Amino acid sequence: MTEPLKIRLVEAEAFERPVKLRLPFRFGAATLREARQIFLRVRIEDALGRSAQGMAAELMVPKWFDKSPDLSNGDNENQLRRSLVLALDALRSAGTGTAFGLHAAVEASHHARAAAEKLNGLVASFGLAVANRAVLDALCRLEGQTVAQAIRANRPGIDASTAHDLSGFDLSGFLSTLEPATRLAARHTVGLVDAIVPSDIPASERLNDGLPEGFEEAIDAYGLTFFKVKVSGAPEADIDRLCRVAAVIDAKVPTYSVTLDGNEQFSSAEAVADLLARVRDEPRLARFAASILFVEQPIARAYAFEKPVTALAGFKPVEIDESDADIDAFVTARGLGYTGISSKSCKGFYRSLLNRARVAKWSAEEGIPYFMSAEDLTTQGGLAVQQDLALASLIGMTHIERNGHHYVDGMAGAPEEEQAAFARSHSDLYRVSNGRTRLRIDGGQLAIGSVIDAVGLGSLVEPDWNAMEASSAV
Repeated sequence: MTEPLKIRLVEAEAFERPVKLRLPFRFGAATLREARQIFLRVRIEDALGRSAQGMAAELMVPKWFDKSPDLSNGDNENQLRRSLVLALDALRSAGTGTAFGLHAAVEASHHARAAAEKLNGLVASFGLAVANRAVLDALCRLEGQTVAQAIRANRPGIDASTAHDLSGFDLSGFLSTLEPATRLAARHTVGLVDAIVPSDIPASERLNDGLPEGFEEAIDAYGLTFFKVKVSGAPEADIDRLCRVAAVIDAKVPTYSVTLDGNEQFSSAEAVADLLARVRDEPRLARFAASILFVEQPIARAYAFEKPVTALAGFKPVEIDESDADIDAFVTARGLGYTGISSKSCKGFYRSLLNRARVAKWSAEEGIPYFMSAEDLTTQGGLAVQQDLALASLIGMTHIERNGHHYVDGMAGAPEEEQAAFARSHSDLYRVSNGRTRLRIDGGQLAIGSVIDAVGLGSLVEPDWNAMEASSAV
């Protein structure tokens, strides 16, 4: 096998684009109406002087990475910009190494430097994740490979240097077995203020923009069979809302699967167990309860690792999401009875791959079905959603939470020419309607063959860099 290419990061530019939501998105205690998407363009160089550009994009979602009520949305965005500044500075200073080797050389010090500036682990992860994706994209382009080809051949040089529990595990052998699928089921998010049935939307508040505006309409429009339902931590209100949601699904979908997302709204495992017991005992939720796959991060991150959740996991498997602040989080969670962890591009491409290796190793050793799930961060159409889909498919996911297409009108923030380019080059993933390039979901499925086959990390198209604002995050 050819040795992984040694490279160095030589240039980086960051840009931003405002994103306005067509519908408010409530998760946990936050309601999102607008945000900013950051785009990164880098150039790498190898020892022979060959160079290539790479790119990445991610929505800077307020009140998810750091939920402190003392911070404004602008403060949250500045935290994420600062994280990217720190990550790029560290990677530039790391000199020459494999793509993963550069990441491994700086990960611990980057998190320590971020912590010294009162940036938590999720915030720290964001900057390094975006930078690593752009570098990986550049590596793939330099070698003329798709990301699946590059990972299967371990061209980034992934090893256990950041995940010592995987020492002795044949990582390269494991990576060589990864086979991305060309289709993924879209798991539709039901936010806490979403309309459930059409009558929930007053006529005066109708958007009439050609997209579904409520949950029932989304099922009709997309043929959905996978759902993610947010819960608030208020049991009576949650049961009432879950019954309304279940009534719609039961009437329209013969066979379905559901996940519940607590978004840290519970202070203890006992409170979550109380809700799950109510769900189990409510006759109107019989089919719904039987269809629940797992519960995502119900307990606030400040308490999630205080004591075991083994009893709670007896109801349904439980995974961490917001508690996944560093590469060791899944190891800690496993010891407390959590059996799952989310994959999100904003937390790290390499982290997802290493956690997927842990799932394979631990499941084989213990006979327990450890698992990963692919979750969303209101990922936007174009570069960001395609990179996230490529990652999810690569690690073997069969369904993925998608909500960016529902709360935002397609690629509305991008110029017409950019939208058209993505629609042409990735016509399996997008459709054009009402003058917008929008995600195509048919029979509940996303077709991503063009994403998997693209040289680089998931995209045949570059965004229009000239149509964006320069960002301070460089």
